[in-house]
Amino acid sequence: MKKTILTGLRPTGNLHVGHYFGAGQSWVKLQDEFDFYLEIADVQALTDNFNNPDKVRKNLYEITKDLLAIGLDPNKVHFFVQSKIPEIAELTVYYSNLVTVARLQRNPTVKTEISQKKELFGNDGESITYGFLGYPVSQAADITCFDGDLVPVGDDQLPLLEQCREIVRKFNSIYGETLKEPEQYLSNFSRVKGLDGNEKMGKSLGNAIFLVDDEDTISKKVMSAITDPNKIKKDDPANPDVCMVYYYHKLVNKDEEAVKNICSECKKGARGCVQCKKELINAMNEFLKPIHERRKFYEEHPEEVQRILDEGTEAARERAKTTMENVRKAMRIDY
Repeated sequence: MKKTILTGLRPTGNLHVGHYFGAGQSWVKLQDEFDFYLEIADVQALTDNFNNPDKVRKNLYEITKDLLAIGLDPNKVHFFVQSKIPEIAELTVYYSNLVTVARLQRNPTVKTEISQKKELFGNDGESITYGFLGYPVSQAADITCFDGDLVPVGDDQLPLLEQCREIVRKFNSIYGETLKEPEQYLSNFSRVKGLDGNEKMGKSLGNAIFLVDDEDTISKKVMSAITDPNKIKKDDPANPDVCMVYYYHKLVNKDEEAVKNICSECKKGARGCVQCKKELINAMNEFLKPIHERRKFYEEHPEEVQRILDEGTEAARERAKTTMENVRKAMRIDY
């Protein structure tokens, strides 16, 4: 029996290059090794998009097409919609009795995200909703509802997984050994930097190249990318290690020898930034070409996307039902 791995994404926008290198390409490999459940977390997306449900609904399909386009196989991965698994909501309610408000407020990931959403929750956080504060509880239900063995996470998500493990331990200590304590599966890839040099490429930061971007959009974005500020003239020597153009060449340019030459020429002042950006535009378009081709099929066949979501959700719900039968029995509420 393959171990179960579970991960998810909030449908709040299209995937970008950072998502691909930070998680997506790893998921493509993992789908052959594990029983893979991939949640489109629309309920969690509503915790800070409750006033814009159309955005969540639209992006549920957009993000599914992106995931299929990068090479995830619906015959190997169970794509499912969070809101269509009522067992998750039920388990979230039970878990909410096992974690204190103070513990949720101390969660480093939650604290960081609250500080980033001042427009929604106010500068002092006084307007934070119960749903947003409690989303780590819902996330714990997401993972354990499917008896997940492993959860792919980055360093920034480890506090959320640890919160899940604490809840599982508390549940088992009260009701008996019922639930599996999930382990982390750490990605080998760190965050991908943004076009502006920010340590994180983000949907809302205006510094991302999206997998769905066309050639004109990519050209404009790459031409705006930050280079070495100390390089004033074309022939000035520069430091490629502080240049986002060279940084992306290393990610997407398949010609390793060319990448080495770019670095060498940059240091010698034998290469201009405009030339380097134009070469990156070509490399980026070549990198995205197969993704665009696969995505085009799903754009032209929306019924296929719906079928994949329906079948994946049905498979996920069957597994969730089994888990909840065990949970209710342990809690003595299997009336």
